[in-house]
Amino acid sequence: MSGFSCNPARALLIACITALAGGASAQSAEVLEAQRAAYDAVQPKSVIDLQMFRATTDAALPGDGAGQVRLISLNPAVNAWFVLQTGTADQPAQQSYHLENPDPHGQRVVLVPGDDPRIELWRGERKLTCRPWQGDPSALEDARKKGIPYAPICDKRLYLRNKASGARTTLEATTEFLRDHVWGGEKILNLAKGTLFKDSEMETANVLGMEQAGREAVGPGAAQMLETLEARPVIGHQMDITVYGADPGRMAGGLWYPVQGVPGVFASAYQPRWVPKAILDGPGKANWLDGTESQANGYFVAFDLSAFDVGFAVGTDHPGVGWSDRPPVSVRPRGMPGPDGFSNVAPLMRLGMVNPDVADRVVATFTAGFKRSHGAFRYGDYREVDYGKHYGFIENGAILSKLWPGLSTLYVLNDGTIGMKTWEEADNALLPRIRFARQNGVPIVVTDPETGLPVPGDRVTQWGPGNWSGSAEAKLRTLRAGACMKHNEGRQYLIYGYFSTATPSAMARTFQAYGCEYAMLLDMNALEHTYLALYARNADGMHVQHLVPGMKLIEKKARDGNLILRFLGFVDNRDFFYLTPKEDLK
Repeated sequence: MSGFSCNPARALLIACITALAGGASAQSAEVLEAQRAAYDAVQPKSVIDLQMFRATTDAALPGDGAGQVRLISLNPAVNAWFVLQTGTADQPAQQSYHLENPDPHGQRVVLVPGDDPRIELWRGERKLTCRPWQGDPSALEDARKKGIPYAPICDKRLYLRNKASGARTTLEATTEFLRDHVWGGEKILNLAKGTLFKDSEMETANVLGMEQAGREAVGPGAAQMLETLEARPVIGHQMDITVYGADPGRMAGGLWYPVQGVPGVFASAYQPRWVPKAILDGPGKANWLDGTESQANGYFVAFDLSAFDVGFAVGTDHPGVGWSDRPPVSVRPRGMPGPDGFSNVAPLMRLGMVNPDVADRVVATFTAGFKRSHGAFRYGDYREVDYGKHYGFIENGAILSKLWPGLSTLYVLNDGTIGMKTWEEADNALLPRIRFARQNGVPIVVTDPETGLPVPGDRVTQWGPGNWSGSAEAKLRTLRAGACMKHNEGRQYLIYGYFSTATPSAMARTFQAYGCEYAMLLDMNALEHTYLALYARNADGMHVQHLVPGMKLIEKKARDGNLILRFLGFVDNRDFFYLTPKEDLK
């Protein structure tokens, strides 16, 4: 990361933007200031107005009445998403097309005005010229009519993102119907959570032996336990992931095992009853763990971030950008259709899948966070602050919903830097450099600044102020997923945690045992919401490994019987993270 630091005060913000963006934007300070004012304005707006770093180029088309084209780079420092508009000087946005640059680090996209308006695509000194608005039908209209999520244009150097509907399982469709069309639907769903979801995916296992299996020094480093390495209990597990160093279906508690076929990825299993007394009696507050969650299996997958990059994509529907009904109506400014000034992201297209250039390199995907309906605060102090603190998110440099202070945030900068922290106002100085970000709730684990040790977040024991969800009776124990960051021997690891039934306190204690420096909640209550898949490739093709067997049922099947993979082969209505090999940073 750059050593440049910024005072977040508004008077210096434009200077911060210019310095941090590295001069990527050709916009003047006056234009950037006006765009910042539109970003801040509490009034109805479009998602384009929220892009305060955008750069706009207009070009008149030759011929009387031929109109004009406009290219908007939504974040020039990221160089991934563009909106191409065709129209007239008076109505420049009669038609809008959402374009994606699949190689943002290697390919520049420029609209050149003049006597021969054209798009130039530059890779080093090599140039490709493209005029996709020409023809009858034009290349743009032809690509739109194809109806596929990513339609190639400009010799396959750009993609037109087309509108698509996200896939929904029966569970997803049923819950949305109850919430949207049945009076009292939210109460029905809360009842369902208390009866259908609670402990429905719980797994436990008896100790199968005490033999050594694995080594403490592998990957992120073993989780803490009272037992020595030789005495660690070996349990049965139901992970559908093949590892080195352990018999099928067996693992020693808290040790990491390399995943076969995916170098740099490790798997582990743990039960909260193994958390050492030193952690339970240490600083920070968490609730007592009951006998059920203490014996519930938790499964963990760690990614060596020296080997992988992280990406994020919103689903076709979730998270939304309108209002959650959780905060009181009194926090809504009059006339505002959503906390950011809009209730949809048109003209941008939400796809819920990676582009084709990424799909054949992805090594892992996992679901991200709450829907908008759950992603804001109903109780506690946050319900009255920042419109209820709706969880924010950024995809490919485009701010789709603002990031709010106080919320746990997983973010990726345009240089590949990956971080996880509680967002602060001063962190907004990073916005021009953020390629991906997702907020979800408040921290499960933070690092104590005095001791340097991981401790539970200050809202872990507070159901309402923590917005932990669960049942209507504030029963917190359910299927949950979370993520954490950890450094070990000079390497940074992103760890995904699947808890077959747990409260936030059980998650906190377990993440503490694994030595996590920061941990946050992802999603919960169903396998489709806690989904993780790994993709191992060899000369024979690709082998999919799901975290647990039930997740395979979420995939679709082609007529020939082959799986069509979620997030890779078909659009999905939920948001997700994905990982690609580091050398493929684009």
